[in-house]
Amino acid sequence: MPRSTLTRRLLLASLLFAIASSALLPATAAEFESDRIAVTTEGKGKDVILIPGLGSSPRVWRELVRAVPGYRYHLVQVSGFAGHARGLNAQGKVAAPVADEIARYIMVNSLERPAVIGHSMGGTVGMMVASRHPNALSKLMVVDMLPFLGAMFGPPGTTSESVKPTADAVVAQLRSADPAARQARATATIASMVDTVAMREGAVDDSIKSDPDVVAQAFHELIVTDLRPELEKVTVPATVLYVVTKTPGMTDAAMDAAYKAAYAPLKGATLKRIPSSAHFIMWDQSEQFQSEVRRFLGQQR
Repeated sequence: MPRSTLTRRLLLASLLFAIASSALLPATAAEFESDRIAVTTEGKGKDVILIPGLGSSPRVWRELVRAVPGYRYHLVQVSGFAGHARGLNAQGKVAAPVADEIARYIMVNSLERPAVIGHSMGGTVGMMVASRHPNALSKLMVVDMLPFLGAMFGPPGTTSESVKPTADAVVAQLRSADPAARQARATATIASMVDTVAMREGAVDDSIKSDPDVVAQAFHELIVTDLRPELEKVTVPATVLYVVTKTPGMTDAAMDAAYKAAYAPLKGATLKRIPSSAHFIMWDQSEQFQSEVRRFLGQQR
C-alpha cells in the first residue's frame, strides 16, 4: 500500500476515533447556548456556580477565584448586563428565567450538584434555583440579599401587591433618565455600595454598560418578588451573609432581626452579619469573605 494512502487512512481513523470519543464526554460550557446567560469556567475541582448581581459582571468574583483555588468555577454573565447583548432578557422577567437557565446549564453539562453562590440579584436567582430545582445543587450561599426586597421599600406588612406602585415609579424613573443622569446615578449608587474606592470604577463601568431596560425590568421583578413562601422548599445547606445598610437609624440589632425574620422559613440556614462592609462584601471585606466561602464549600451535607 502506498505510504500516502496509508497516512490518509490513519488520519481518517484518528478523526473518527476522536469524534466517537467526544460523543461519550459530557457537554462543556462552550457547547451550552442561551439567549439569557453566558458562562465561562476557570479552575479545576468541584463545581461552583457564581452569579453576580444587578448590572454586574463576573469581575466581582475575580479576587475570590484567585484566592480560593481547587474548584471549577462557573462564572455567569446575565444577558443585558455589563455590555452583553440583551437576548431574551429584553422583555419580561429576568431573574426567574435566568434561574431556569442555570438549572438547564447544570443539566446540559452533567454537573454533579454544584454549589451556588449569588450576590444581590444573584442571591435571588440562587434561591429560585434552590427552591424550584431542588435536585440541581448541593448548597447555597446568598450574599447580601433578602428573599423579599420589597420589604425595604415599604412599611411593615408590605406585600408584593402593595409595593407594586413603588416598583412602577422606580422603574419609570430609571427608564426616563438620560445618559448624564444615568452616569451620575450609577456613580452615586456604587459609592454607597462599595466602600473600597479602588473597586468602584469597574462596578460603575459595568453599570453604565448595562442595558437600561433590562436593568429596570429586573429591578422591578426584584422589588415585587416575595420568595419567603418558597424558602421551605429549599432542602440544601444554606448560608446567608449580610451587612447593615446605610439607612439612617439602622442598627446591627435591627438588621439582625430583619434577616432572622425574613429567613425563618429556611430551616437550618446559617446567617452571618459581616461588619464594616457595604453591599459588595467580596471587595470591602475580601479576606473575611474568602474565609466564609472556604468554610461554606467545606460543609458536609
